[in-house]
Amino acid sequence: MNSPFQGYEVEARLRPSAGGHAFDLDRALSAVVALEARVAADAFTATVLGTERLGNGVVIGPNGLVLTMAYLVTEAEEVVLTLNDGRRVPAHVLGIDAQSGFGLVQALEPLGLPAVPLGTARNLDSASPVIIAGAGGRSHAAAGQVLTRMPFAGYWEYLLDDAIITAPAHPHWSGAALLGPAGDLVGLGSLSLEEQTEGGLRRPINMFVPIDLLPPILDDLARGKPAHPPRPWLGVLSQELQSKVVVVGVMPGGPAARAELRPGDLILAVNGVPVSGLPDFYTQLWAQGPAGATIPLRILREQDVFDVEIRSVDRNALLKKRRFN
Repeated sequence: MNSPFQGYEVEARLRPSAGGHAFDLDRALSAVVALEARVAADAFTATVLGTERLGNGVVIGPNGLVLTMAYLVTEAEEVVLTLNDGRRVPAHVLGIDAQSGFGLVQALEPLGLPAVPLGTARNLDSASPVIIAGAGGRSHAAAGQVLTRMPFAGYWEYLLDDAIITAPAHPHWSGAALLGPAGDLVGLGSLSLEEQTEGGLRRPINMFVPIDLLPPILDDLARGKPAHPPRPWLGVLSQELQSKVVVVGVMPGGPAARAELRPGDLILAVNGVPVSGLPDFYTQLWAQGPAGATIPLRILREQDVFDVEIRSVDRNALLKKRRFN
């Protein structure tokens, strides 16, 4: 079996040097582990996220508590952590949080690894130095910087008020650790994006979720409790195009699919309030009440404008629950 680190090495010129840090770099990097998750083929998220998922996790507790991205472990039946020395340790999912995007897993055997202390991203701004670390040690880490802080709206009904955008892009960003100057954890890798340079070229960059979203929900995640009241969810996949919300797909079996929304539909308004972009759409959607609320939408399809009411659901209720027997 191939190593989960293989093929994700950072270019040598981008790797952090051993010295010049206010913390033990190799010790901090040892706390980033590879994470593999296996999901059943009939799981709700299998068609979109796949059944075999690979990313990273960061040890944040002395007893094998590992932070990762929720999409890596949603509906996972099996989770395996691989340490930098190649040792493989089984783990199980404690909780996931759709609002922040964080997931928490528990190693089922002692890891013998240090925990990375939780820091804060509040002081990070443009040009702040950071280390972007995937599992595998220094050859899988990049010395980088923050490019900007910005709101981010994802096509899957996700809105982050203050995303951290970094460069250079890491080849294995999912669940990667963003380490601040003191060696503490200031963010967790979520996405690979692109930016257009002044010369018109496009270069890859990464989006990180600030770690400040974790402490208020950590206890609930560790206990498998919902960290937030469930928001109304439609299962609509949408993009923003010229200040318009365009449907690009629907989740099979979700409310939008049952309401027969189609790719190409434009969402003009929610409950009579016009929306001009994804943040507008999500803000109005979530303002309609808790999960289960009926969501009135105004739709433009080709040349026809019509209204439709869609009964939202709690997305977590559709997820496959792991059986422990």
